[in-house]
Amino acid sequence: MSHRTCTIDGRECFISASAKPEYILIQTLGGHERSIFDRTADLIAQTTGIPFVLAAFQIFDWDLDLTPWHDDAINRNPEAGTRTGETLRYLTESLLPALETEYGNLPIILGGYSLGGLFAIWASSQTDRFTAIAAASPSLWIKDWLDFAKDHPVKAEKVYLSLGDQEEHVKNRSIARVGDSVRGEYELLKAQLGNENCTLVWNAGGHFQDGDKRLAAAFSWCIKELSHQPHE
Repeated sequence: MSHRTCTIDGRECFISASAKPEYILIQTLGGHERSIFDRTADLIAQTTGIPFVLAAFQIFDWDLDLTPWHDDAINRNPEAGTRTGETLRYLTESLLPALETEYGNLPIILGGYSLGGLFAIWASSQTDRFTAIAAASPSLWIKDWLDFAKDHPVKAEKVYLSLGDQEEHVKNRSIARVGDSVRGEYELLKAQLGNENCTLVWNAGGHFQDGDKRLAAAFSWCIKELSHQPHE
C-alpha cells in the first residue's frame, strides 16, 4: 500500500491506498492516532485482502469537533460539541469530493475509535453518504444518547459496534453507562437493520488498549460484509 500525507481544504490528511481500491474508508485522526495509522491500514489489508483507500482527516479539538452535544458531566467546556456539524460538512463537502475525484464513486465506510466512533454513528444519522459504519469502542456514554438514537436512526446499511469488556467498570458513573448505551444501540440497530446487518463485538480489556486492532477489525468486518466475504 502507498502511504502519503496531504492537506485538503485546510486539514491535514493521512491516506493509505491500494492499487484500484474498491472501498473508501474514512476515519477521524486525533494527534494520538497518527503513530498507529499506517499499522491500522496494514491490518485491514492483511485481514481482508480486498483493495481499499483509508483516509484519516485532522481533528483540531477532540471534544469540540466530535461530540454531538454538550455533556457537562464529561466536559465542562461549554463549547464542547459546538463544531460537530462543521466537522461533518468538511467530510461531505471537502474530503469526500476530493477522494471521489481521485478514486471514483465507491462505497464509503466511516469509522473511528472512542469519540471518533461516536461521531461516525451520529454522522450516519444525519446523512446517507455512508454505506457502513465502523464504530470501535464508541463513546456512547454521552447523556441522552439512546433517546437521540431512537428518534434519529442511522442511514447506513451495515454497522459494527465493539466495546472492551472492562470499559463500563470504571468509577465515573457517566462513563460507566457506556455498556448499557452500547447494548441499547445494538438492539436499536437489530430492529432497524436486521441481525445480519449489524454486530456487537466484546473485546478484552479497557478503553485505552489495542485501538489500532479494534478499529482495523471494525473496518474489516464492514468490508467483508459489503463484499459478502466470509468471516474468519
